[in-house]
Amino acid sequence: MVRTIRALAVALLMTGLVAAPPAGAEAPVRFASSFEPGQPEPDWVDTVETGEDGRPLTAGVNGANGSAIPGDVRGRATGATASAENAGAGEVAVNVLDGRPESKWLAFARTGWVQIEFAEPVAITRYGLTSANDAPERDPRDWNLQGSDDGATWTTVDSQSGQTFGDRFESREFRLAATATHRFYRLDITANGGADIVQLAELLLADDQPAPPPLPTMRSYPDSGPPVGYTSKPRAGFTGLRAFHYGGTQTAPHGYSYNKVFDVRIPVRADTELSYTVFPELTGDDLKYPSTNVSVDLAFTDGTYLSTLGAVDQYGFPLSPRGQGAAKSLYANQWNLVRSAIGTVARGKTVARILIAYDNPNGAGSFNGWFDDIALGPAAPEARVARLSDHVLTTRGTNANGTFSRGNNFPATAVPHGFNFWTPVTDAGSVNWLYRYQEGNNAQNRPALQALSLSHEPSPWMGDRQTFQVMPSAAAGVPDANRAARALSFDHANEIAKPHYYGVTFDNGVKAEIAPADHAAAFRFTFPGGDANLIFDNVNHAGGLTLDPATGTLSGFTDVRSGNSAGAGRMFVYAAFDRPVTGGDMLPGEGRDHVRGYLKFDPGRGGAVGMRIATSLISVDQAKRNLEQEIPAGTAFETVRSAAQAAWDRELGVIEVEGASRDQLTTLYSNLYRLFLYPNSGFENVGTTRSPRPAYASPVSPKAGPDTPTHTGSKVVDGEIYVNNGFWDTYRTTWPAYALLTPDVAGRMIDGFLQQYRDGGWVARWSSPGYANLMTGTSSDVAFADAYLKGVRGFDVQAAYDAAIRNATVAPPNEDVGRKGLEQSIFLGYTPTSTGEGMSWAIEGYLNDFGIAMMAQKLADEAAPDDPRRREYAENAEYFRGRAQNYVHMFDPAVGFFQGRGADGAFRVPPGRYDPREWGHDYTETNGWNMAFTVPQDGQGLANLYGGRDGLARKLDQFFATPETAGFPGAYDGQIHEMREARDVRMGQYGHSNQPSHHIAYMYDFAGQPWQTQARVREALSRLYLGSEIGQGYPGDEDNGEMSAWYVFSALGFYPLRMGSPEYAVGSPLFTKATVHLAGGRDLVINAPKNNARNVYVQGLRVNGRTWNSTSLPHDVLAGGGTLDFVMGPSPSRWGATEVPPSLTEGDEPPQPPADLTTPGGPLFDNTSATQARPLDTVDCPVPGAVTATFYTLTSAKDAGDPSAWVLEGSADGQTWTPLDTRSGETFTWRQQTRAFKIATPGAYAHYRLRITASAGGAAGLAEVELLGGT
Repeated sequence: MVRTIRALAVALLMTGLVAAPPAGAEAPVRFASSFEPGQPEPDWVDTVETGEDGRPLTAGVNGANGSAIPGDVRGRATGATASAENAGAGEVAVNVLDGRPESKWLAFARTGWVQIEFAEPVAITRYGLTSANDAPERDPRDWNLQGSDDGATWTTVDSQSGQTFGDRFESREFRLAATATHRFYRLDITANGGADIVQLAELLLADDQPAPPPLPTMRSYPDSGPPVGYTSKPRAGFTGLRAFHYGGTQTAPHGYSYNKVFDVRIPVRADTELSYTVFPELTGDDLKYPSTNVSVDLAFTDGTYLSTLGAVDQYGFPLSPRGQGAAKSLYANQWNLVRSAIGTVARGKTVARILIAYDNPNGAGSFNGWFDDIALGPAAPEARVARLSDHVLTTRGTNANGTFSRGNNFPATAVPHGFNFWTPVTDAGSVNWLYRYQEGNNAQNRPALQALSLSHEPSPWMGDRQTFQVMPSAAAGVPDANRAARALSFDHANEIAKPHYYGVTFDNGVKAEIAPADHAAAFRFTFPGGDANLIFDNVNHAGGLTLDPATGTLSGFTDVRSGNSAGAGRMFVYAAFDRPVTGGDMLPGEGRDHVRGYLKFDPGRGGAVGMRIATSLISVDQAKRNLEQEIPAGTAFETVRSAAQAAWDRELGVIEVEGASRDQLTTLYSNLYRLFLYPNSGFENVGTTRSPRPAYASPVSPKAGPDTPTHTGSKVVDGEIYVNNGFWDTYRTTWPAYALLTPDVAGRMIDGFLQQYRDGGWVARWSSPGYANLMTGTSSDVAFADAYLKGVRGFDVQAAYDAAIRNATVAPPNEDVGRKGLEQSIFLGYTPTSTGEGMSWAIEGYLNDFGIAMMAQKLADEAAPDDPRRREYAENAEYFRGRAQNYVHMFDPAVGFFQGRGADGAFRVPPGRYDPREWGHDYTETNGWNMAFTVPQDGQGLANLYGGRDGLARKLDQFFATPETAGFPGAYDGQIHEMREARDVRMGQYGHSNQPSHHIAYMYDFAGQPWQTQARVREALSRLYLGSEIGQGYPGDEDNGEMSAWYVFSALGFYPLRMGSPEYAVGSPLFTKATVHLAGGRDLVINAPKNNARNVYVQGLRVNGRTWNSTSLPHDVLAGGGTLDFVMGPSPSRWGATEVPPSLTEGDEPPQPPADLTTPGGPLFDNTSATQARPLDTVDCPVPGAVTATFYTLTSAKDAGDPSAWVLEGSADGQTWTPLDTRSGETFTWRQQTRAFKIATPGAYAHYRLRITASAGGAAGLAEVELLGGT
């Protein structure tokens, strides 16, 4: 849709009309203005509409700027620059002008300068500095304020030294000795508080003029646009360099103002559409978001107004200022696109005036914002969508950055789960944010590409690797390879961004197109004249390029990798061209001498130059082989594109829906695209097409030798490996989606990750592509267990089980793999605070232990009677079930929340100081509120901690009622993007913008209040996935399909709440009908014929014709195909209130998992596997009295030499011993491995001992011994 919408906007701007036509003239049918020169100018500024009764349509509002500082001259500034900026995080120079201390300028240096420019000399008498959010040592200490009339010669107007700021966000003001009048002002910081970083929140420049009295009504006038936004180009409109400002202060409980802007005469036809963009500012910390109570309104010649006619926007929300505010669909500090088919309510009327309207019933406060791109006229015909892939917009999620994420995606053109991505790039020097939808626009506020690039980026936070860039140039001579010089501007209306095809026509007439294969791609460049060049480059100098004009080919290698690209090896490229090469050479300079060059072509009569390119992680020769296997010479560009589109249509066709709007279809299929984009194959066919042999250059094994310009030094291994996945991010929704929708592919991908275990010994926590030390939990454990329990096969289940056992029982050799803190956590029952984010490590561990328990039980049930591991499976199933309930150890009843505790058992924060709103410390990317419900494996046990199901419901109610303010950064020192995003979700503490919240709405099912689940889920579906047309679409990081899969499941009406078990929690379906085409030709049909925006509550459910009263749906019922018939209604019902999802706990008491009964003392009973004892023959196990142990654990020592046979004995008096459990032929596969054994004949004994009767590998040693039982 973005193409047709933007095309309409361009057409309207070109034909914009204003004012009433002359008598007898035909009335125009369209109008548009972006407030740029040459376009219709406002007929009124600061002018209120007069109603039919002659009274002004305003009350309770004046024009005061609630945050204005008397004498502040910064509103006249035309820009800001600095010695350096942290652009990737949005910490740029212009932030010192925005009047918002929460934003800042930051430079990675001890000193630096920030400079403000005006259009003409401006007099100041004083200035002020505001400290930024964190790290006082970064504050300016010594500085000079300088003035200049030309930006080159500077005069010092004030100097300060030894200055300090007593608090964060503190403003300090300094008066000049004499008035200074200059066009440029520069704050030159010569020393800070000692850090290697300097930062500043605000730089005030002011004179002594008193604040003028405010206008009695709302302000409305054109200006240069928002000074800064989270993701937008500063001091510009959404398009162009101007926008229309609104603002004021509401002084009454209900305030409103309807201001006139344009005088027009536009007849409304059936196809008339109103569209505009709006940027509501978050004023101060006002979480009522008053600035969002705005809309464009229309006054008709018959005296009526659009806002009273029941018009709705493209999402179905009322198109009135109060309706837009109540919908909570407009994001603050960001541009929002609003469209409305007004012909449905106003056909036959004539628009007389275009207004901007503010109407807020929610109390006093200041408000501020901008409108742009107001267009009124016939809607462009919707493009015909013949194939599901045509619904997809790959630019969704690209209008984002490190300050605020609306996805943080890039427009990847690829095949499903492919080896490579190909993408347009707006910043060719970045390995993080590759494509910025609007923020990176050029000086004219137009998007511009600096390259088309090879990419393997999982997310901007992980960064890109193994890049290679190409850019067309129509230069007559040698092209300029400087990134800014070669950049080509374009309009998003002339851009097509699909999974199978990317195409853009630049403003200079050059056209670039990409069609992907697995390891290769076809490019086509069309030039408007006879000059045709391709510039080749890379992010940095890490690589090599060889041009061969004689053969019309190039080859090279790339070593580009981000800091988080663990295990990334050298990648090789090879390309061939279909037009004669007439020249070319390397283009040295700017530190990229060996990676930058160009080729010049004879484009022929058609002007098109084709490039076939392929990559390999093995060698240049393998890259050539990959090219010939996938895009052999002579293959038409259209053939490659069609094959890729067919591949995507097969994947996307797994779901078909009815009753969806055009936007919902875009959202659904774009989400499926993101789901099937990742993870990615990392292997290649080193055989032939007829006799394929997969192999890969290992990212998880030590290198076999040095890399050469033509061959990898990595170990080349036979087999298939998959990469690009962070399991903490994806286990909740993405992997269950693969298990349900594409189980065969899921099995293959799981085995590809298990190849990491077979090759390198571990499955990566974050595979990018190797073992990256990021995030908490070894969540492949529960993800793969969940898949197996849901019937996914085609992977080495034994390896999956063993890999999970290693994660859960072996202290890892380094922080890149395994579970942190495991040396102690196994024995304490929780991960102590000595491990960073220990509580999160613990809570994720319990979830993964649950998955292991379920998988072990399944393997035990399936094992043959003579299977030598059958007993182990059964024992581990019971042992890990107990561990899965150890979450009770993290619950602090004194505060009513889960929090970290030290190895001594003390909770981190005493009750009087604990605040669940505080982020960090124990919690990964969240706070205590969002970790209060992370026990989906045992909802009943969690409810019992809160006093029962009603108590759990009250806790959830409080969670959704307590606002996230982003004001409690805790361990993060300052705001991180997740805080802002969670705040702007506006659902209390529910941060749908990040994974820790995603299951919480469904926890109401455990509380016996499923209607609450239904309402919360439908609210999230209705307003948190908006903005697809302008590069938004998500409320936070999309994260490799996770945010997308939440939408897919929730839109279908069920969700994998209890990961690791084969069932789903019931929610509220979004569509009137959805059909899931399952494996084996089966269909799951979900009917909800009365479904609409009001009927969100389930009144009843029938499964395959049978009445169904449970909020749990078994996987086999769904995967077997069948029909779910939902009855929907506008009011909550008691359906499902009594039959809740299953839990580990039964009854009303909190769980009491088995605990260690031994008393501390000595290296074998000190709750850590870091110590050991050897040689051992008899181990006396100290206990406090007669206790009944049902299990015991033995942990192998760091050094070789383990018990292989033993007898556990018990005694009442320490003299007479009874054998309780006898073992022989036992092994410990790894060092510091904890193994659990069930006692064959338990009983109450005051004395226990372990007699070791045989050993292997040397004298027997152990690191730890436990006796487990009830307490």
